[in-house]
Amino acid sequence: MLTQMKVRGLMFDPPNNYVVVLRAEEGSAALPIWVGKPEANAIGLALEGVALPRPMTLDLFKSVLDAIEARVISVVVTDLKDNTYFAKIHLLYRDAEITIDSRPSDAIALALKMEIPIFVASEVIEKQSAEDSQELERWLENLRPDDFGQRDA
Repeated sequence: MLTQMKVRGLMFDPPNNYVVVLRAEEGSAALPIWVGKPEANAIGLALEGVALPRPMTLDLFKSVLDAIEARVISVVVTDLKDNTYFAKIHLLYRDAEITIDSRPSDAIALALKMEIPIFVASEVIEKQSAEDSQELERWLENLRPDDFGQRDA
């Protein structure tokens, strides 16, 4: 079973990490995913809808998909193993559905850029520890819209 989620925020987690927070559209499920600085930058630019003068890797990937007339259907965070999340990008190309392995950070940035849904497998939500959930709730309580680029995506 899959839960549709939206990006709730992007936060700095010292010393050098960032956390993208996904939250269920319905219900209270939330998922923090730690990402590196370059990935956080790509997600932040996509959240803000910023177009740079020269294309980033994400823009290149989108251009290639557009050129071959492939359509991204969704991205799915599929698994959590040893504190590492895994994701897949689902494409429709001609009459075939194609699934591509991806880092969640890249999949999330692509979903924001292309305005497609983000899903999380229920097993991933279940694997979160109670401690992570409590800390995430504290973060969410302290978030303000001006702390990050917020957009319904």
